[in-house]
Amino acid sequence: MSWGCGLLSRIQGIDLGKVKTFVVKHKWRILILLIVIYAGNKAYDHFCPAPDKRGGPQTVVTMVLEKKDVPIIIESTGTVVAASIVDIRPMVTNTVKEIHIKEGQDVKKGQLLFTLDDRNDRANYDKAKALADDAQRQLQRAKELVAKNFISKAGLDTAEANAKSAMATARAAEVQLSYDHIRSPIDGRAGIINVFPGSLVQASNVVVSTTTSTATSTTGAMVTITQLDPINVQFIVGENNIPLLLQSDPTNLKVSVTVGDNRPQVYEGKVIVVDNQVDPAIGAVRVKAQISNDKRTVLPGQFAQVKLQANILKDAIVVPSQAIVINARGRFIYAVGQDDKVSLKPIKVTYEYQGNSAITGVEVGERIVVEGKQNLRPGSKIREGKSAQSATPAAKPAAAEQKPADASSAESKPADAKPSESKPTEKK
Repeated sequence: MSWGCGLLSRIQGIDLGKVKTFVVKHKWRILILLIVIYAGNKAYDHFCPAPDKRGGPQTVVTMVLEKKDVPIIIESTGTVVAASIVDIRPMVTNTVKEIHIKEGQDVKKGQLLFTLDDRNDRANYDKAKALADDAQRQLQRAKELVAKNFISKAGLDTAEANAKSAMATARAAEVQLSYDHIRSPIDGRAGIINVFPGSLVQASNVVVSTTTSTATSTTGAMVTITQLDPINVQFIVGENNIPLLLQSDPTNLKVSVTVGDNRPQVYEGKVIVVDNQVDPAIGAVRVKAQISNDKRTVLPGQFAQVKLQANILKDAIVVPSQAIVINARGRFIYAVGQDDKVSLKPIKVTYEYQGNSAITGVEVGERIVVEGKQNLRPGSKIREGKSAQSATPAAKPAAAEQKPADASSAESKPADAKPSESKPTEKK
């Protein structure tokens, strides 16, 4: 009774004129304050409704966590390069006498490609060979005379020197003659032939082609022989992924290569070398892999996309990336507890690739929400629904076999023109 009387006396002491003046003076501020209070109340009721005002169970798709072996894949782009390529150039200046191959023909090592005009070199060889044979006969005659003491030992030494000199001259002439018969040093395919019978070729290390209205003359490569099977793919791996390459024997690393826009055709191969230094200009190391090309469907210079299996993440817990909730506090998943109520559980992502993420902070056998999380709030009740992506519902979990995850089983990711690399997320 005394409290009511005191409140009444205070109300009677308020100057209504001053109150009216204050309200009129600050009417916009008061209006804005009321709007903010009203909007905040509505937002709180929407995002954090009271348990008795929340709707019914939300339909979601869940899964039970289990361990898998996950291959760590590094994606990169590169270029197809020949395992061996040779520009055929003449050793001497001469005229082409005959061409023994056709453009685009497969050739074998040692196969005759070109014959140059060998008349002068053959004559020199025949002359040197005759002198060498005569020197050998003179040496044999000198040995017989020394045995009968008809000549001195010095005469025999002179005959031996003359015979060796004549043989050396004959061998030099034979080498010079061999330059007129150009053979393939490797197995491969011949490219475009840049000379014709009668063309004058010159010994040169520089390829220069000159085209006029009447003819095309070429100095340098007569033809290029390229080995096409097997063929190599050269690509780069970022500096931060180099430890993944060096954790195991680099020559045992497997690659899957797609060339150009022919994505259904995948070429399997293995790494043959990892460069011994990082290129500081690009912050990456060059890697070369070898693939089979028995059908000759890949040519040097083509653009290639490479997937390299750098390592295997053992006993990892893998979830679809769509199950992860990202907010200002970090990454979470909705874990399903008793009475089918969900709660946010903090996690860390150790590796992510093509729609799947390896996470920590959870235990095997836990049940999490995969689809339908956009309408959930902590404490919401759920019920199991059908997956739009054929996810296995967790209402009746079965004992699934643990199989190594494969990059081909993951969701396909759109190709990008820029080099891209998938890498493990650093643990904080």
